Amino acid sequence: MALSQERTYTIDDIYALPEGQRAELIDGQMYMMVPPRTIHQRISSALHAAIYQYVKSEKGSCEVFAAPFAVFLNADDKNYVEPDISVICDKDKLDEYGCKGAPDWIIEIVSPSDSHRDYGIKLFILHNAESCLM
Repeated sequence: MALSQERTYTIDDIYALPEGQRAELIDGQMYMMVPPRTIHQRISSALHAAIYQYVKSEKGSCEVFAAPFAVFLNADDKNYVEPDISVICDKDKLDEYGCKGAPDWIIEIVSPSDSHRDYGIKLFILHNAESCLM
């Protein structure tokens, strides 16, 4: 659910949220996130474990991160998402805050309540993200 668009939000607004409150920022519009359901967490855990084990068994250099994990899109402060699973192979994109630029692979576990945002708005912004930023 998007907050009313009285102003353009930035990453500073994300960091100013109360402890435990999560949101994503897409083109300056903030989308509040509800805690995931149990089935979502089961799927996320199974996928994360399988991908992690595969990368490890193949001696790959990619890293696998489960949400909440910050992905800063574009060279601005108006886009911030938390894909359910992010795989990053370019270590230069990683810093202590998360990933700067589009991950090499993301997985979204879509729930009925978030399908419009995940299939429409978020997919578009992730697909069009610049590969290098900040």
